[in-house]
Order: sequence, then structure tokens, then C-alpha cells
Amino acid sequence: MDLKKHWDRAYEGKDIQKLSWFEPLPEKSLELIAKCNLAKDDKIIDVGSGTSTLMDALLDAGYKNITAVDISAAALQSSQQRLGPAAKNIEWLVDDLTHPRHLTKIKNVALWHDRAVLHFLLQEKDRQTYRKTLLDIVKPGGHVIIAAFAIGGATKCSGLDLYNYDRESLVDFLGAGFKLLHSFNHTYTMPSGDERPYIYTHFVKHKNQQA
Repeated sequence: MDLKKHWDRAYEGKDIQKLSWFEPLPEKSLELIAKCNLAKDDKIIDVGSGTSTLMDALLDAGYKNITAVDISAAALQSSQQRLGPAAKNIEWLVDDLTHPRHLTKIKNVALWHDRAVLHFLLQEKDRQTYRKTLLDIVKPGGHVIIAAFAIGGATKCSGLDLYNYDRESLVDFLGAGFKLLHSFNHTYTMPSGDERPYIYTHFVKHKNQQA
């Protein structure tokens, strides 16, 4: 499957508020971001950003060094149109986390945020590429927030199979270089009214951990 075409089709011409993963306000992500105590000019990366309203919330909170990454150019263009002139304050990157070209050039990331990518990576080689990219660009002492479909919950999203997680499997995935600070289960209610269980985790990279 050509995932870029798949995700472009998922977004093109769609009302983003009716997409199954739409959040009017990403409250749980923002709760964890607040715990990171970031400076306003710290580097924040949102992978699988799509049309997430997290961009709006981060700008409203005064953050000035934000990068939105997605495999779908259509999704990022939709976000830029929604934000209007404010979009110029965000760096927009079209990239594939299983074969990253642009993302790997970024360094000293203070926060890596993902609510949309990791659970779609079914192949171990893709998961390890994701992990290596994260490890390479998140600075020692930097934060990682990952929200994923929980074990026992949905097994498909947007017609694609999912790799489900719990707290322990995410701890194992990131490995000894990261310390788990917070985790909780959250049931997300889709615009349709259906419920989807998630696991949210917040890690910090050990200060002596290099790439």
C-alpha cells in the first residue's frame, strides 16, 4: 500500500471535524505538555500531526519553535489553511517516519509528541527506524509523549491494522534510555460517538543518554 496516497485520500476534501480521530481540544496531550515545563522557544515536534488542533493550542500558549510532521501533504495544507497567517510560525515537514529524510536533520528536540503514528507501524524494522529517529533527535533531558491505541481496544483505524500498546510495552519499546514519568488510560470519544481506548505516556530521556 502507498501510505502517502492513503493518507492524502483520507484528508482531501474532508470536513476535519468529522474525521474519526478529530479532537476539538487535545486536552490530554496539553496536560502532559504542561508537565514538561518547556521554555517557549524549546523545540517541539508533533509527528503524525495531520490536521491536529494541537498546533493551534501550542501557538495560543506562546510556543515559538514548533514543527509539524506528516506523511500527507494534504493534511498539513489543511492545517495551514485553518491557521491562516499564524501558519508561518510553524515549520511544516512532509516526511515518512519509516523512511525519514528531513526529520533526521533536526537536533536538540525538547519534546517529541505522537498521538497518530506509532500504532500504525506493524513491522519491527519500521518501529526501530521510528525509535532510532526519536533517539537521535531528542536531546538528553528531552521529553517524549506517546499516545497509542490501547490493548483490548480498536484493532483498525482508517482501514489500517493497528499495533496496540499498554504502558509496559511502551516502556519496553523506548528502552533503558528513557524514564517513564506519567501514564494513564483515556477513552476517546469519536465524533460519531464511538469510544476508543488509548494509553498516554510521558517519558524523559536520561541526561547521560546520547544518540
